[in-house]
Amino acid sequence: MKALRKYAALYLMMIPVAIYFLVYGYYPLIKGLQVSFQDYRLMGDGPYAGLANYSQVWHDPFFWQSLTNTLVIGGGILALGFIAPLVLALSLNEVLHARFKKTAQMVLYIPHLLSWVIVGGIWIFLLSPDTGLVNLLLQRLTGTQPIHFLAESFWARWVMILVATWKDMGYSCILFLAGIVTINPSLYEAARIDGASRWQQVRYVTLPQLLSTMKVVFLLNTMGVLRIFDQVFVLRNPSTAPDVDVLMVYTFEKGIMNMQVGVAAAASFLVLLFTLALTLVVRKLTRFDEVG
Repeated sequence: MKALRKYAALYLMMIPVAIYFLVYGYYPLIKGLQVSFQDYRLMGDGPYAGLANYSQVWHDPFFWQSLTNTLVIGGGILALGFIAPLVLALSLNEVLHARFKKTAQMVLYIPHLLSWVIVGGIWIFLLSPDTGLVNLLLQRLTGTQPIHFLAESFWARWVMILVATWKDMGYSCILFLAGIVTINPSLYEAARIDGASRWQQVRYVTLPQLLSTMKVVFLLNTMGVLRIFDQVFVLRNPSTAPDVDVLMVYTFEKGIMNMQVGVAAAASFLVLLFTLALTLVVRKLTRFDEVG
């Protein structure tokens, strides 16, 4: 009771936060779980259907195709979205001109602030086979025919991966730079005294000291692998849909387009379970809870 009275003000400040999460976080989650076991209807009571919705999703070949697309596209985004910002952060850390470094960080971060509608519109224009800047440059340099980047499945998948990496690269780069700033300068001084080159300093000082930040960024990116939606929804079209539609698009079409809300809820919870399983595996493999 004494501790309760001592920290009463802090507990009172936490009440609005707890209410927010209960109303906008846990209640929709519990309600969605309930709907996943119902033959849900917009009007009237939805009778309980047991595991029928889950069975329908589980035996739907489009669900498994969407899962495959998600793993391919999400895996590509996870890999490139981790390596590219890391290389960029290490490169910017070597820049001695402070103004140039700050300007570069700002320019790289701007795409992260833009919505996917804007980013998608920009890249649809740039990748146009007729007037797109990318095809015009390729024709000038190589003389090849225009490439239909968004109409061919192979190129469409790469576009999803590369554009998503480009958009969020600045955000992850700043996280890595923040981790680099916390490294003790005396470690670099000791390495220089021992005759270490710049590359050896990066390899034996920067990267080991940055390991904790790398684990956090990789885990955060892993949690979003199965939830990619915006870039696919904006950049997809009927010609590439079978090879780029991901789990969230499958859920959207079931719940919004086809009004099969119970099936969509069941698919969403399967995605949640897959995400939890994937996150636990990554935590185990990266030894996330270990220091250093």
